[in-house]
Amino acid sequence: MRLLVLGHLSLDVFHPAEGNELEEPGGLFRSVAALSSLCGRNDRIIPVAGVGTKEYAQILSRFAALPSVDTGGLYRQNVPVHRVHYYFRDERDYVECARELAPPIPFQRIKPHLDVDGILINMVSGVDITLETLDEIRMAVRNDGIPIHLDYHNLTTAVNDRHERVRRPLLEWRRWAFMVDTLQCNEEEIAGLTLEGLPEPATAGHMMTLGVKGLLVTRGIRGVTLYTSQHKTLMREDIPVPAGSEPRMAIGHGDVFGAAFWITYRKTRDLLASVTEAVRYVAEHKGG
Repeated sequence: MRLLVLGHLSLDVFHPAEGNELEEPGGLFRSVAALSSLCGRNDRIIPVAGVGTKEYAQILSRFAALPSVDTGGLYRQNVPVHRVHYYFRDERDYVECARELAPPIPFQRIKPHLDVDGILINMVSGVDITLETLDEIRMAVRNDGIPIHLDYHNLTTAVNDRHERVRRPLLEWRRWAFMVDTLQCNEEEIAGLTLEGLPEPATAGHMMTLGVKGLLVTRGIRGVTLYTSQHKTLMREDIPVPAGSEPRMAIGHGDVFGAAFWITYRKTRDLLASVTEAVRYVAEHKGG
């Protein structure tokens, strides 16, 4: 199996209330690392992302060290890998700031890598790809039945003049949903997604009418909700985290969860089983 992964790389910089700052790869790297850990011997993971010239050698070597990862989709760009700064007041209360966002990944960089069994799009920065590029991807793969999973993630935010991430409605959320097979967001993202302020079940119901097969809403230590449609009736399944799981800092867990869900779903074609397995995987592995 071959899986294409699209999204921006980032370097996450953690500023604790006490102690020294820590910098580590985030964004697309977390998704790819999780996929790599779940790969079989014959699987290949193909990330496509731009990498700043100064960081290129170091980042390429980190990806190359992951089993089953093909680095042929990583390309040089003049803009540095963007940094996301997390300023903590305590272990769970923090402000997120984003600087030097990279330009969107152009379709011409993606096109050579579309001979795959599935596509995972993680909107790490919110400008990872444009809506027009998603449409080009959909048109290129629809005759081959290649499914697409989209994590709305930072499509649901903007960056203010202080570089802080702030929630805002996504005016074209229906068009993004229309072009993919499965969707993912956390409960805050879906609550602020629509301009009308629709309740979560109403938003989920609209997505099902657009052809979405499954909507995954992550809820931190309370687990994940899976919405599907059966005979035009909205169905809801709540999957709790395993008993005894320790609450941890949630940064990065969505990236890991989406990757674990997607590779399992591409192998099993079972939405509920795949969500359940992804919840278990995140509970047992460090997500951030």
